[in-house]
Amino acid sequence: MMDQARLLWPPLIASLMVAGLLSITTGPLAIDPLDSLRALWATVVNTEVTSLQPHEQLVISNVRLPRTLLAIIIGALLAQCGAVMQGLFRNPLADPGIIGVASGAALGAAISIVVFPLAGDYLVPIAAFLGGLATTLAVYRLAHSRNGTSVTLLLLSGVAIGALTGSGIGFLTFVADETALRDLTLWQMGSLASAQWHSIGICLVAFAILAWQFQKNAQSLNALLLGEAEARHLGVEVEKLKIKLIMLTALGVGVSVAAAGMIGFIGLVVPHLIRMIIGPDHRTLLPLSAGLGAAILLLADLGARTWMAPAEMPVGLVTAILGAPFFLALLLNQRNRLG
Repeated sequence: MMDQARLLWPPLIASLMVAGLLSITTGPLAIDPLDSLRALWATVVNTEVTSLQPHEQLVISNVRLPRTLLAIIIGALLAQCGAVMQGLFRNPLADPGIIGVASGAALGAAISIVVFPLAGDYLVPIAAFLGGLATTLAVYRLAHSRNGTSVTLLLLSGVAIGALTGSGIGFLTFVADETALRDLTLWQMGSLASAQWHSIGICLVAFAILAWQFQKNAQSLNALLLGEAEARHLGVEVEKLKIKLIMLTALGVGVSVAAAGMIGFIGLVVPHLIRMIIGPDHRTLLPLSAGLGAAILLLADLGARTWMAPAEMPVGLVTAILGAPFFLALLLNQRNRLG
């Protein structure tokens, strides 16, 4: 399996580079690809490209480059969080939103958009992160007892909290005015159009922390795949591991939702694809999932920008269009295995 992982890295890195270059050089505003690359290089070395109009260089440096970087980071974040959740629940159909963090973040954003419309754009990501953190803590408290944290109760609590936050979003949608309703709808669909350097910095720090911690606990996740009792016999502190991974996942998904809204199926589809190729070893599954998640979200965002140009589709719709059939195929495969 390790040899298969090594063979997978070159095409994955090449795909990521091609997707990144396409993302930077393609868009509704027609800019020659070579000029786009020159503008990108000028941005890196802090110079100007004389062959470009000022607004063209501005599009590359302040719109396409931040959007490309944000797509890479969020795709990697969501894919790694999905791989961890699937390992923790020992279920390939698990998703980062299973613990309620995505729905809680959406409720926090909805409250900010509808109740505090004049508070500015900075309040929305803060409210989204706090909402995701609050729901995660609530789910954990519901599932925790003196005997530890039940994965089944954690799942059911996440479903219940998700239904509750969904009703809250529905009520806010009902009472919202036209402007807030449009903002709320676009937020729920997910978009990378508002990528800013400060949000990229926050997401990058979160990804660095999570990638380090997830990789550090890869062997413990491998042991957990054998079962909780077996993992304890192998020296894994299962309860501490659950708490740690749940909180880290809440951080990753909360930051992602805060920066780009609701983007589904990356955390479900990507780890499963990698697992089908190289197996369940989290030492290689986690970094490869990050790379593939970044490439897929980049391509999905490129499609969102170009399929209906000059109009732009929310990237969450594109990932849903691509991910839903794959999810149905997984369900049918699970049904066939159960007979």
